[in-house]
Amino acid sequence: MDDRELYERGLKLRVDMFGRDAVEKRMNAFGDFGKPLQHIINAYAYGDVWQRSALPPAVKSLAMVAMMAAGGHQNELRVHLKGAVKNGCTAEQIQEVLLLLAMYCGIPAANEAHRIAAEVLHESN
Repeated sequence: MDDRELYERGLKLRVDMFGRDAVEKRMNAFGDFGKPLQHIINAYAYGDVWQRSALPPAVKSLAMVAMMAAGGHQNELRVHLKGAVKNGCTAEQIQEVLLLLAMYCGIPAANEAHRIAAEVLHESN
């Protein structure tokens, strides 16, 4: 599969997971300066890695939630929480991941992640 096909496949998945408006906003956030980064995200993150079949999308979403929360990446955490809900993750599953986060990454990270998750889950109801 060539680079352009990966890009298109990734963009489609990204729009399916997060919605066209959210993706367009993120893709245009840095103007022309950000286009190479957006190409990498679409082609390789969503066009390749997210397309692999060993893990279902919900499991990948839970992993992303854990990584973004552990790293303190609040904006990305919010995005991936919305994707997790779209990929069928339940509030209970998200809660369990965040409780693991508390045990292995610390209470401050878990507090902030719980706050953001509560907001996202409230918005999605």
